[in-house]
Amino acid sequence: MIKSFEGCARLRRDGMIEAYPDPGTGGAPWTIGWGATGPGIGPDTVWTKEECDARLEADLERYAVEVSAAIGDASTTQGQFDALVSFHYNTGAIRRATLTRLHRAGRFDEAAQEFARWKHAGGKVLKGLVRRRAAEARIYRS
Repeated sequence: MIKSFEGCARLRRDGMIEAYPDPGTGGAPWTIGWGATGPGIGPDTVWTKEECDARLEADLERYAVEVSAAIGDASTTQGQFDALVSFHYNTGAIRRATLTRLHRAGRFDEAAQEFARWKHAGGKVLKGLVRRRAAEARIYRS
């Protein structure tokens, strides 16, 4: 699901993939591959497809650990965990999100409704984020 929403955009004729500006801000954070951001990624960054795939794998491992730490020993289905990892990968907000507190409290229906609140980037509602949050909520409820 993450790959379908992030896409591996900006494929050049030479087969390399270049960074692109954040859709919400038109600038930082610069993104490359499957949604990778962070130090060293800017307007001149270019990676191979293999580098993009390797970064996604490493990032997902890190984000899964962070989600596990944030939810603690709360009862969690695989669908809920997967949705929370996707959410965290996109927002970086697993520790501060109300949906995490609701999940830990076992208030799963309310937690699922919280996904829809996270649809803004750069102060604007983005259709892609609306679609992504709806998909995450569906997986969370599965």
